[in-house]
Amino acid sequence: MTEISSLGEFGLIRRLTENIKTVNDSTLKGVGDDAAVLQYADKQTLVTTDLLLEGIHFDLTYMPLKHLGYKAAVVNFSDIYAMNGRPRQITVSIGISKRFSVEDLEAFYEGLALACEIYGVDIVGGDTSASITGLCISITCIGESEKNRTVYRSGAKNTDLICVSGDLGAAYMGLQLLEREKAVFQGETDFQPDFAGHEYLLERQLKPEARKDIIKLLNDNDILPTAMIDVSDGLSSELLHICNESGVGCRIYEDRIPIDYQTAAMAEQFNMNLTTAALNGGEDYELLFTVPISQHENVEALEGVKIIGYICESTLGACLIARDGTEIPLAAQGWNSLK
Repeated sequence: MTEISSLGEFGLIRRLTENIKTVNDSTLKGVGDDAAVLQYADKQTLVTTDLLLEGIHFDLTYMPLKHLGYKAAVVNFSDIYAMNGRPRQITVSIGISKRFSVEDLEAFYEGLALACEIYGVDIVGGDTSASITGLCISITCIGESEKNRTVYRSGAKNTDLICVSGDLGAAYMGLQLLEREKAVFQGETDFQPDFAGHEYLLERQLKPEARKDIIKLLNDNDILPTAMIDVSDGLSSELLHICNESGVGCRIYEDRIPIDYQTAAMAEQFNMNLTTAALNGGEDYELLFTVPISQHENVEALEGVKIIGYICESTLGACLIARDGTEIPLAAQGWNSLK
């Protein structure tokens, strides 16, 4: 293993970035100068930043560094897609302790580069620093959207339909599985974790994908959401964000929340309430959006999208309609790193 100190900061940056190629016309200058140079003609520029801290947002006991690099990039891309935009560039800053080698960081960058290759994004800069509190990752993503087609959280209107892509709760159940196996592993040698039949849950937690395909699907079908957000902190929290920003209420139906079979089976194994996992688990990175009720037939025909409820007047509040018809107020019980 190569010690980072043997290269120095600039030698390390050069080694990690020397093979990076840019693919976007908006990237005039990437890595290698005092600042990147970007140019967006006739587009709105979108910027988002995400901070990931070891022990808070990820656990290297079961998170491979290549997967971590991939996930760190993708969660930022997801924020840009949630604005109906397209991610184009990222900057990557990392704080590293002495327990990491150059090869460790190369594995992390390999994951970053793979995500950028798949999603057509350029790495255009960043920074490195020593850290005494474990691995710290800060990624800023720059994207673009067509003028008048940027979608905010604040546009939902009364009678709009509430839609969500994919399925919910799988990433959370994947995390529960990893944490269980980690607990069993403590103090044991030659331990083999039991992941058979749960591959989908692990993938959702360790290697999530941003829903670039859903944005393209909506665009191809000329459907412009009135409000949109990605499901990073849990369906309940994200719905309340839309309701609060739009000044509306909502009703979603428990029996319409899309849930994968593996998620249901694992929730039963852990004796967890399945709906609670889907509402509050987070890290699904699916797109939650609203559309006018006039688009009902068009949205219903979209593969991978499900209508789960509707927007109502703010005075009616935000509720889940249970299978027995009971209205249960939604609470923001999703991920909160500050708790």
